[in-house]
Amino acid sequence: MFLLEFAIIILIMLIGAQYGGIFFGMVGGVGLAILVFVFKLAPASPPIDVMLIITSVVIAASTLQAAGGMQVLIKKAEELLRKNPGRITFLSPLIAWIFTFMSGTGNVLYNILPVIAEVAREARIRPERPISISVIASQHAVVASPISAATVALASMLAPQGISLMQIILITIPATLIGIMSGAFVVNRVGKELEEDPIYLARMEKGLISVLTSKEQNTIANQKEAKLSVVIFLFGALFVVLLGTFSWLRPDVVTVAGKVIKLGMTNAIEIVMLSLSAVMVVTCKVDVEKIISGSVFRNGMLGVISVFGLAWMSDTLLANNIDVVKRTVQEVVMGQPMLFAFALFVASAITHSQGATVAALVPLGITLGVPGLTLAAMFPAVCGYFIIPSTGVLLAGVAFDRTGTTKIGKYVVNHSYMIPGLISTIVGVVTGLIIVHFLF
Repeated sequence: MFLLEFAIIILIMLIGAQYGGIFFGMVGGVGLAILVFVFKLAPASPPIDVMLIITSVVIAASTLQAAGGMQVLIKKAEELLRKNPGRITFLSPLIAWIFTFMSGTGNVLYNILPVIAEVAREARIRPERPISISVIASQHAVVASPISAATVALASMLAPQGISLMQIILITIPATLIGIMSGAFVVNRVGKELEEDPIYLARMEKGLISVLTSKEQNTIANQKEAKLSVVIFLFGALFVVLLGTFSWLRPDVVTVAGKVIKLGMTNAIEIVMLSLSAVMVVTCKVDVEKIISGSVFRNGMLGVISVFGLAWMSDTLLANNIDVVKRTVQEVVMGQPMLFAFALFVASAITHSQGATVAALVPLGITLGVPGLTLAAMFPAVCGYFIIPSTGVLLAGVAFDRTGTTKIGKYVVNHSYMIPGLISTIVGVVTGLIIVHFLF
């Protein structure tokens, strides 16, 4: 019966991948309905904590965008890239990683992709190379960011084992950076040189290659309020790291039952993110209507809904079959822990969400006895959603490359992101395991 239920869940996820976006949350509801009404499974609790963390972070990042702070960061990135155009394949993924690391969301890459594409073209470098690895870098930075929903969710799950947020990012930061630089090294040799690419030459002859401008961006980036919003946001990100590292910074609170407990990191992050959003609105003169109309808010809330449906569906399946799953795979996972990393990779490829993957599978790994530090080392494996190129940022990379070098192949999976994605993920996980072995 479990195999049948699991097969239905996989089918539901594959159907969701055909449409993407908010449909993932919707189709998750369909899967949940089948589990509850057909198989009579008791629904698990909705993943409220994960959803609220994502929401609070999205609000903060959206406020930063509305204040012009995103444009400030983008302007700095553009200046750096234009000074070093020949190194764009290595610099652009670092910039993408840093921006995502600071904001906790890969949605910031939407604003950077046009710059990367145009600078690469002007430097006569095949845009596919920096664009593809930058998209992968933004995904991997999510698991390194201390304020991303996926990282915070993992930290809250591993906290009972005495593993802190600082320990997790001490593993994931170097692991993901080494991983994406390995991917950049490989992708720097992918494809023909731009001046030899037939698709690019054909587009040039037809006059289809246009030049991007950034006058409006430059104007916004010079406003002092925009620069102040960046300072406030970075302070908030640093404060979250400190709260997770030094528990004494978090106050003791009294529960309804009268029990004194330490404020949890989940609530701490939500409070900090909402508070710094409010501070940015007041001090940076932010138009609150722009917060909810920006691209960061829109895409972030799509993520919330996706987590709602998919994670709830997966939690329900696992909660009702945990004994069966444990008996079936415990010996295999304990003997070959890398197989659990593969499971994380496959799940993320289907769900297109690091947060949903963590919420669905990490509790299982903990139950099966996989050490917490090993799970932290395997964390980069949740970045597998480049396999099915149907998410917004992957499609945006294709759209912004006017030269046509960044593409989705005839067979879907033979796309520009496959090679850098596989290299970065494999190297990232292996590096994480090495770090755990020698440092912890």
